[in-house]
Amino acid sequence: MGKALAMAEFTTVSTGMKAADMMVKTAEVNVIEAEVVCPGKYIILIEGDLSAVRASVDTVKNMFPEKLIDSFVLGNPHETIFPAIYGTTEVQDKRALGILETYSAASIILAADIAAKTAIVDLIELRIARGMCGKSYMLLTGEVAAVESAIEKAKREVSDGTMFLDSSVIASPDDKMWNTII
Repeated sequence: MGKALAMAEFTTVSTGMKAADMMVKTAEVNVIEAEVVCPGKYIILIEGDLSAVRASVDTVKNMFPEKLIDSFVLGNPHETIFPAIYGTTEVQDKRALGILETYSAASIILAADIAAKTAIVDLIELRIARGMCGKSYMLLTGEVAAVESAIEKAKREVSDGTMFLDSSVIASPDDKMWNTII
């Protein structure tokens, strides 16, 4: 099967570390990140073949359901996800600005993948539960209609799991605003 990306997010560090160990012992997956994020949650981001990634996530979901905050498995994640996560996106064309905020780290990556696959937009940044009391947000840019469509679709998808917090679209941000973002 194809390449996949997945995350499991836990309420405690000790369960998160135990889950990370179980994930790599369950199937042949690579750990991209396994770390503490605000407010003391633990996230594990893995990649690998879809079947292996799914098996790893299913194992920890079944083993620690009471400590699991959120999770996802993405087959063929959009190629702009990683630069947005690591803050290395180079924005060439600043247009409308879309912002979407969630209660979990896992839901923001899922929302970003949905948004990037819905319309022609550029992901700018994914802020994953760092310095935000566990909340996360994404920033993206594109034509106004594309940004609105991408944000709306992502909002609908993450709202199903009650992880959606807020969103906005700014049609034409001032350059002073752009300078604070990029």
